[in-house]
Amino acid sequence: MSDLSRPTGPKIIAVANQKGGVGKTTTTINLAAALSEKGEKVLVVDLDPQGNASTGLGIDVEDREFTTYELLLEDVDLDDVILRTKTENLSIIPATVDLSSADLDLLSNEKRSFLLHDALRQTQMDSFGFDYVLIDCPPSLNLLTVNAMIAAHSVLVPLQSEFFALEGLSQLMLTIREVRQSGNKDLRIEGVLLTMYDRRNNLSQQVEQDARDNLGDLVFKTMVPRNVRVSEAPSFAMPVLAYDTLSKGAEAYRDLAIELLNNNRALEKEVQHVE
Repeated sequence: MSDLSRPTGPKIIAVANQKGGVGKTTTTINLAAALSEKGEKVLVVDLDPQGNASTGLGIDVEDREFTTYELLLEDVDLDDVILRTKTENLSIIPATVDLSSADLDLLSNEKRSFLLHDALRQTQMDSFGFDYVLIDCPPSLNLLTVNAMIAAHSVLVPLQSEFFALEGLSQLMLTIREVRQSGNKDLRIEGVLLTMYDRRNNLSQQVEQDARDNLGDLVFKTMVPRNVRVSEAPSFAMPVLAYDTLSKGAEAYRDLAIELLNNNRALEKEVQHVE
């Protein structure tokens, strides 16, 4: 049962970029692990039919009996669909390739854009006590991504430090604007995260400069370096924080978690001051 008037509940962040290979799933997994390491109780919602976030957090395909597909389209109990991971304080609603047909299946539903919004605001969610929900969006601006943005309080955008990186942002920003007008007027941009950053590379430095010139404070101070440990960790079905806890990648995601927590605390104080 959904109670849409509830003022409380976890902070919901959609991790989105319609371009693949930018570190979206990697960021979802490792930011979730870093937040949970800080004592926050975190839920990852795998909304990508590839199911990479589920695999990267150690959930075998045979253990994904109930997934985000059932969460959206069937009356599945949250106790059945939320799975604990090996990382303390970190749970996941997994995905399988079944989700690839969800766009078509959703079309006939008159509440098709609000299904994830309602599912994450069921009164039963309170019993889990989550502080943060991170939604790993598919690498496209489809109905699943729209569901994520309508469900979310904010959007975190991973941006690969490469040529033409900023060009793809315009379409994403347009989609965010449309979602604000049509279903979630309070949706904000959590921040833009530069990923695969190489300080020795002039191009990386130029992309950083362009991003900060164009987007200002929307760009996180933290940047995730190009790091082989970050790339290796998913094949061992664990976040880089567990795979190589002292690696530069693990340190970067810890820094990102601290920056995000500080930003949100500052925002909460600002809201309380206005009220």
